[in-house]
Amino acid sequence: MVTSDTRSKTVIPMNKSININAEALTDAVGTKHTPATETSRIVCLVPSITELLFEMGLGDHVVGRTHYCIHPAKELEEVVSLGGTKKINMSRLKKLAPTHIIVNVDENTKEMVDLIAPEVPHLIVTHPIEPEDNLHLFQLLGTIFNCQEKASELCTQLTAALDFARTEGKARVSQRVLYLIWKEPWMTVSADTYISRMLATIGWHTVAHDPDTRYPEVTLTDAFLENLDLVLFSSEPFTFNQSDADTFNAAHPQGPQALFVDGEMTSWYGSRAIQGLRYLDQLAEITSEK
Repeated sequence: MVTSDTRSKTVIPMNKSININAEALTDAVGTKHTPATETSRIVCLVPSITELLFEMGLGDHVVGRTHYCIHPAKELEEVVSLGGTKKINMSRLKKLAPTHIIVNVDENTKEMVDLIAPEVPHLIVTHPIEPEDNLHLFQLLGTIFNCQEKASELCTQLTAALDFARTEGKARVSQRVLYLIWKEPWMTVSADTYISRMLATIGWHTVAHDPDTRYPEVTLTDAFLENLDLVLFSSEPFTFNQSDADTFNAAHPQGPQALFVDGEMTSWYGSRAIQGLRYLDQLAEITSEK
C-alpha cells in the first residue's frame, strides 16, 4: 500500500481550446462541477467507475478505492483501500487528502456520503439507471478530468454496442426472465433498475416488478415459475455460481431454463457496459439456439 506522501502528484492541465458544455459537467444530483485545474487526487467508491477511470487514462490520479474495486487488478494493488461501499475508514480517507470523491446513489449510502462530503472539495454523484446514461457518465468524467477524446471514443463504442444489441434483440423472440441477486430470501430486480434495462436491450424482460422497491423479494412457487422462460443466477451481489443453475435445472427439468450469468457484465457501469452488451447478446444467441 502507498500513502498520500508517496503517491505521485500529476497536474491535469486545462485544454483551453475545448468548449466546455455545462450539461456535461452536471452530476446526478444537479451539482455543476468545474474542470480540474489543480493536482487531482481521486477517491472512487464505485467499483465499476474505478475501472472506468483507469480505462480513461486517469489511473495515476486514483489514490483511494473500496475493497470491491478489483479491476484492473494489478494497477489497484498500489491504491489504498478504504473499506466497503457502505462504510469506509474515515481517518484513512482524511490522510489521502482527495480533491475528488466519486460516489453512486445505488452503491453508497446517503449516510456515508453525508459524512464524507465535508472532507473533499469536489463530490461527484453518479446514478446511471439505463445503459444510455453511461454516455453522460463518460462525458462528465471526461470533461472534469480533461480526457474528452477518450470519453468520445467510449461514447462511440457504447452507441454501436447498444444499436447492435437492440437490433439483434428485436430479431429474437422476447423472453420473460427472473434475475436472482440474493438467496434466503430470494430477491430480484424491478423494471426501473439498470440491470433490468440492460437485459431489455436483448429482448429479456424481467418479471416481479414492484413499484415500491427496486429489489423485491420473490417466492419460487411452481405457479410463478411456469410463466418464465429463463431464471438467471447472478454472480453478484450474492455469489451464485454454475452449480446453482445446474441444481435448479435438475429440480425443474420441464423448465424454465436456468443460467449462471456474470453480474459484472449486467450491473457494472462505465466501460464494462460495452463488454456487457456484447456478452448479453452472445448469451441470448446461445439460449435461442437451444
